[in-house]
Amino acid sequence: MSEPVIETRDLRKVYHAGDVDVPALRGVDLEVDRGEFVSIVGPSGSGKSTLFYILGALTPPTSGLVRINGKDLTKLSDAERTALRKSEVGFVFQKYNLLPTLTAEDNIAIACHIAGKNGLKDARFREVLELLGITHRLHHKPRALSGGEQQRVAIARAIVNHPSILLADEPTGNLDTENSKVVLGLLRELNERLGQTVLMITHNPEAAAYGHRTVHMLDGRIVK
Repeated sequence: MSEPVIETRDLRKVYHAGDVDVPALRGVDLEVDRGEFVSIVGPSGSGKSTLFYILGALTPPTSGLVRINGKDLTKLSDAERTALRKSEVGFVFQKYNLLPTLTAEDNIAIACHIAGKNGLKDARFREVLELLGITHRLHHKPRALSGGEQQRVAIARAIVNHPSILLADEPTGNLDTENSKVVLGLLRELNERLGQTVLMITHNPEAAAYGHRTVHMLDGRIVK
């Protein structure tokens, strides 16, 4: 059996507010296999966003084990965690975070430049652009794109370097119902057609249903 692409054991995170300890994660055990689409749901304060940032090597845990592609994040240097983010993880957020002065293509190319790759020339990535339906919009700047199109550009930017994992944090939070369905359908199609592993944070049960399975969090724990 292949090694899980994401693995946590007794993962804990405590924030400090003056003399007060605020636990955000209280012993999270999670495995995500390569090629899965997993939705993490829970109310505000449940710990799902903290889990997202730890899995993306954006913040360290207080204790516990977290592995991405077999690499123990707690044993990596800052430089090694940065390298892992560039090569192993793609991020999609509620805000599209596109640079307004650049075209869609140039916004995607920035991710290639940062990672020292040229994924835009890759035949597989051209297939991704076709799937996302933005090939004809690549020379437009963000202000000329709809919200749904901007999020599709953000998804393309996140996966241009073929990361092992796509982490999506409330990817439809700024979209209307119709565009939300389009973006969620595209995430599922990327997963089913190209085998992209997706872990999506959401508070919306309807959005969560697009995944293979749903993990429910409450008060820093996985409850089911």
